[in-house]
Amino acid sequence: MFFWKERKVIDTSRKIIHIDMDAFYASVEQRDHPEFRNKPLIIGGDPKKRGVVSTCSYEARKFGVHSAMPSSQAVKLCPQGIFIHGNMEHYMEVSAQIREIFHRYTDVIEPLSLDEAYLDVTENKVGMKSATLIAREIQRAIYQELHLTSSAGVSYNKFIAKIASDYEKPAGLTVVPPEYAEAFLEGIPIDKFYGVGKVTAEKMHRLGIHTGKDLRAWSEWDLIREFHKHGYALYRHVRGRSNNIVNPNRDRKSVGKETTFAENIWNEKVLEENLMRFAEKIEQRLGKIHKHGKTVVLKLRYSDFTTITKRMTLTDYVHEKRWIYEAGRALLQEAYHGEDSIRLIGLTVTNLKPIHFENLRLEGL
Repeated sequence: MFFWKERKVIDTSRKIIHIDMDAFYASVEQRDHPEFRNKPLIIGGDPKKRGVVSTCSYEARKFGVHSAMPSSQAVKLCPQGIFIHGNMEHYMEVSAQIREIFHRYTDVIEPLSLDEAYLDVTENKVGMKSATLIAREIQRAIYQELHLTSSAGVSYNKFIAKIASDYEKPAGLTVVPPEYAEAFLEGIPIDKFYGVGKVTAEKMHRLGIHTGKDLRAWSEWDLIREFHKHGYALYRHVRGRSNNIVNPNRDRKSVGKETTFAENIWNEKVLEENLMRFAEKIEQRLGKIHKHGKTVVLKLRYSDFTTITKRMTLTDYVHEKRWIYEAGRALLQEAYHGEDSIRLIGLTVTNLKPIHFENLRLEGL
């Protein structure tokens, strides 16, 4: 889908492509195993052992199955689903083949995970002026050489390109030039905004923010008041003002979440509830980048702005929210004894390394 008028030449200073593979793991399995084709294929843990869905084919998604769902729930929604554990090493090999195709056009590549990446093609190896044509060529090469489909978003910044790649899945191509950016963003449901998670989306819905248009009606100050630092980013994102560059040297060293309270907190139960929420978010992000960590770090900032950090290095690498939360809670009990109120709390998992797919199992879902 193209968000511009025919024959209108758009002069952009930056040309960013976001490529997102369509149901990547499931598509690789369906490609390699004809018996899985056109079948509801679900990759993840055993439904009988508290496993979780990592991803699934589009045939399974029609039944309401989605990633991060407990496998026990997925089998109820889709009893005819085919459950397999998957092969992470093979997916990494295919991802490397996709990356090789990207490098034919540019070396300014920022991978987000095995199945998606940003490409800056403002200046490219093939001397093409049109980022749209480059995106189409990349999609064609991936399909012809690897027999997999991908979706692409093209725009002048990363935020819009990523949203655009999800606009017409599977095998879609959506182009959003600068003069159509605001109109495009106004029509996007707020829970489709990159960086707006379930908790934030629920709060926005309570405030009457359901689309980009609703968000754009809010002042910068009001968004900062309600969402703090994230509000500052949201104000700019919905106006297409994000200036983050494509970073080819990006390598995630840690994953963490923190929040600054509107009012200082004394209640330890409230602090623990925030740690559980952080642990859930960290688990999701670790699963997305296929890493686990060995060190958990707690951050506390008191009412007088004194900030302390406590860390715990575990015996084993973890990615499950249960263990992340328990480590954070132990650190909180060690560090906080109600002597002062808390202004900010944060939780981080660091000391990361890649996780083998067969070991991926989420607890407590």
